[in-house]
Amino acid sequence: MSPEPPAPPPPDAGPLLGIHHVTAIAGDPQRNVDFYAGVLGLRLVKRTINFDDPGTYHLYYGDAHGNPGTILTFFPWPGAQRGRKGTGQATVTAFAIPPASLDFWAARLRDHGVHVEGPSPRFDEQVLIFADHDGLALELVAREEVQGPGWESAVVPPEHTVRGVHSVTLSLEGYERTATLLTGGLGFRAAGEQGNRFRYATGDGAGTRVDLLCQPEAPRGHVAVGNVHHVAWRVRDDASQARWRQHIDGLGLNVSPVMDRQYFHSIYFREPGGVLFEIATDPPGFAVDEPAETLGSRLMLPPWVEPQRGLLERMLPPLRVPGEGD
Repeated sequence: MSPEPPAPPPPDAGPLLGIHHVTAIAGDPQRNVDFYAGVLGLRLVKRTINFDDPGTYHLYYGDAHGNPGTILTFFPWPGAQRGRKGTGQATVTAFAIPPASLDFWAARLRDHGVHVEGPSPRFDEQVLIFADHDGLALELVAREEVQGPGWESAVVPPEHTVRGVHSVTLSLEGYERTATLLTGGLGFRAAGEQGNRFRYATGDGAGTRVDLLCQPEAPRGHVAVGNVHHVAWRVRDDASQARWRQHIDGLGLNVSPVMDRQYFHSIYFREPGGVLFEIATDPPGFAVDEPAETLGSRLMLPPWVEPQRGLLERMLPPLRVPGEGD
């Protein structure tokens, strides 16, 4: 007999609104800033510390206001070993760009010494494929519907700015159990199939998609430098998150208590293929502890770590954001 399909999310929980952020592991923090702020032109919206490892930065990049759905974050661990890409991981993070920007971005990346593949067709879109200096796999996807204006930095013309997260790709030994959870327990719908790639969506537009790549012959991945640590999905508020937590627990998945991440509240669980998922609230947002105009300009610490500021500022290396003060 086939197992019973998972119960759908309760209506009063509200839907998952799409991707809130993606968190990855980096090596050198300055090289990370140089690439994401200097090459991709994202805004460094928050420099803080890893709440679970306060001697390490946690760097957040996004649009002008750090809106949910535009955020890629990093734990930079200088000198740490490279990870291994494989199953049980989110292996690709894709960003949305306007279709007219494909040639600009292909040329810009190559001018900065980045190997680029494409543009190549996928479903009804064109995709540029590349990686950062740590080997983190990235894509730029041309879409007619893109979020907001992006961040008008000094390094990328406004018409070509990156417009938020488009999707993530999960590499899985077998995709069926993950697909069943997505469409049954998490409220996604099937949105396309191309070879061994299966697309699911929790809404319309960029930032609402996840691709499952079925790779039964691939090795199991090992998360370290150059790998995604987790994928976070958005909910509207704490009340919605509490209902989602109860629902996920009822599905028989191990789900964490609610954790205060200062800029959002989080719960964590692993989907059947092994990828770590987070459900994060939209509020309170990144302007809760510094003005929107100066986001990311100084080290921000949660109140319970503030007494250690002097020590941490001596431990953490200074960072320079390309284009600021040049």
